[in-house]
Amino acid sequence: MKINKIHHVAIICSNYEASKKFYVDIVKFSIINETYRRDRDSYKLDLKVSEHDTLELFSFPYPPQRPSKPEACGLRHLAFEVENIEENVDYLISKGVDVESIRVDPITGKKFTFFKDPDHLPLEIYEM
Repeated sequence: MKINKIHHVAIICSNYEASKKFYVDIVKFSIINETYRRDRDSYKLDLKVSEHDTLELFSFPYPPQRPSKPEACGLRHLAFEVENIEENVDYLISKGVDVESIRVDPITGKKFTFFKDPDHLPLEIYEM
């Protein structure tokens, strides 16, 4: 088996409109396609993260809550690369997003921090 790259990341949200607003209006991902799937009473929103990266946002009626903090088995967090972490933190705060203090990765020496989406999914920005 030979994997070329990650094709997309999928997220299930509890409030489609709130999550769509967060990822499109605040995080600034652009919409590729939005589909309402009547048979599932579900939206699927394809978002462009960067030139080659996409995120799929799904809504389903009454999805279960995330079981615990990021240290539970499964997906821990999503990390996005940024050029200037301070500028991005200031922007998120100006939009009312709570952001943790900037830290330095002891292995790489790079700056990073975390914030959460409307469903409390931990998101990281990592300065390159």
